Amino acid sequence: MMTRQKVAFYTLGCKLNFSETSTIARDFENEGFDRVDFSDPADIYVINTCSVTDNADKRFKSIVKQAQKINPKAFVAAVGCYAQLKPQELADVDGVDLVLGATEKFKITDYLNDLSKNDFGEVHSCEIEEADFYVGSYSIGDRTRAFLKVQDGCDYKCTYCTIPLARGISRSDELENVLKNAKEISEKNIKEIVLTGVNIGDYGKGEFGNKKHEHTFYELVKGLDAVEGIERLRISSIEPNLLKNETIDFVSKSRTFVPHFHIPLQSGSNEILKLMRRRYMKELYVDRVNKIKTVMPEACIGVDVIVGFPGETEELFLETYHFLNELNISYLHVFTYSERDNTEAAAMKGVVPKNVRSKRSKMLRGLSVKKRRAFYESQLGSTRTVLFEGENKAGYIQGFTENYVKVKTPWNPELVNTLQDITLTKIDEDGLVRFEFVKDSIAV
Repeated sequence: MMTRQKVAFYTLGCKLNFSETSTIARDFENEGFDRVDFSDPADIYVINTCSVTDNADKRFKSIVKQAQKINPKAFVAAVGCYAQLKPQELADVDGVDLVLGATEKFKITDYLNDLSKNDFGEVHSCEIEEADFYVGSYSIGDRTRAFLKVQDGCDYKCTYCTIPLARGISRSDELENVLKNAKEISEKNIKEIVLTGVNIGDYGKGEFGNKKHEHTFYELVKGLDAVEGIERLRISSIEPNLLKNETIDFVSKSRTFVPHFHIPLQSGSNEILKLMRRRYMKELYVDRVNKIKTVMPEACIGVDVIVGFPGETEELFLETYHFLNELNISYLHVFTYSERDNTEAAAMKGVVPKNVRSKRSKMLRGLSVKKRRAFYESQLGSTRTVLFEGENKAGYIQGFTENYVKVKTPWNPELVNTLQDITLTKIDEDGLVRFEFVKDSIAV
């Protein structure tokens, strides 16, 4: 009897990558492979790459070395955004056998022959213009939550961003298929689904292979809210200009959508927003935050911000800092600008020295800690519902409330993947929130 071959996966980057890795992994399982952890010996290691930041590029080499250390004879394949943008660069990394671009990654098993190590990395990468069809995906089994991909690609031309070059034009899954996938996920006892994509607010464009919007993001949200069996739905990152009042109002009264929004800002300076070629000014951003807080005062609002963009003087950085300090938001994701090949920003004047970028990043990360603390304090004494996760972290089980407050309590395996009503009581020294169970709510 032949031994089944083993495959392991490593995912860099965003929730969208996690959903796609999970789909690729299911294809391998259907082909007779057994999936194992990346730290275990495997016959093939698949690395799903990211190219949003310089750091993700650098990490790739160390992950390849990690795989080779576990099994020097293993076949190593690279897929994803970095593989599309710089396929030859990845193929030249010692130990890499196969590099697949944006469209090829979903047919990876077609490219595997005998899994013998190659002398040189083999590249199959399309011209990005050919990435015009949609492949649906969702992640299950990796986490308590599932990431459901609803959209791919982007038609925006932000001057710092390589994603349109790595993923192609904006295109969407058919509404019927999204609802079918959501139903499948709910039937696997997964309590929370996170909607993901490159630009999910643009949902509906390219749903049937054309550039029309057949459905809107609002219609998607309404359709998902009606799917039976789903306990929680969470919207991941959505552009401020595409987050409409009708969607915010619907979420505020929704059965399943939680009061948590992650809205990219990138800069609190209109001058920098114009250089970035963003599609809004900071005044619109304030309007979106105020609208959310008016109908959902308990809502958690996360913000993406880039520091050190070309032309960002000390005055313009401080404008961003003070703008965020005064805004009623809950936390920041801070990105230090890094030059990306084939982007307009890479050739712009006013380059900010790297040590200055680092200092500004540190300042905003400090502000994020302050903002998160203030948000958590505002929630103390309130009753929330927490979804517990599956990992024992130093004797504690952790979870997130519907409005994204991270809580902890002594480890109890019976709580894993359950929803419990709790009252938030105090913030622990590690910044997580302690709580008391609401009487009669524990149903494990």
